[in-house]
Amino acid sequence: MSKKTTLKQKFLIEGLISILIVISPILHYAWKYIPYGEQEIKFLWIVLDANGFDDVGNAVYYYLLKFIPLMLLFIWFITCKEWWYHAIIIPITMYGFQLLSVLTLESNVTDENEILYIVVVAMVITPVVYFVRLKLVDKYVHGIDLKAMETELGLLKQKQDLEKQLEELERKKEALAKKM
Repeated sequence: MSKKTTLKQKFLIEGLISILIVISPILHYAWKYIPYGEQEIKFLWIVLDANGFDDVGNAVYYYLLKFIPLMLLFIWFITCKEWWYHAIIIPITMYGFQLLSVLTLESNVTDENEILYIVVVAMVITPVVYFVRLKLVDKYVHGIDLKAMETELGLLKQKQDLEKQLEELERKKEALAKKM
């Protein structure tokens, strides 16, 4: 790919991400424009129904309440360059499970049992983030480079082996000197 094409693709992707971030407040309040009391509405090719809520407006409110933060967290995750970005997976998982719960269950009860799923995800993500942090802190804060330490230990072992060989040669030299 040419540099110009890559640059155009980068601007396109960054532009779309920027537009999504800018229109997120507008999308969040889109539920206010749905007529009150409707049980079903058609928008383009999509049919929205109440899905167990009082009306479509309430259903869309809950959908957007979960989708917009999920979208923003996902954008943050894919654009973050910090060492701890894997920790963002935990709230992404929380909003994902909550959105799935709101979309699939035909009841007004939401945000009840998702914590059980999130605990499992957090138990996997937290140690990964901790060990990444530990390696980075050891290397950049404390100046501990594990590869350099391994190399240094290897050199020390070679030096000790050479010293033992030198001592052995000295003993043999002394033994030969006594025989002469």
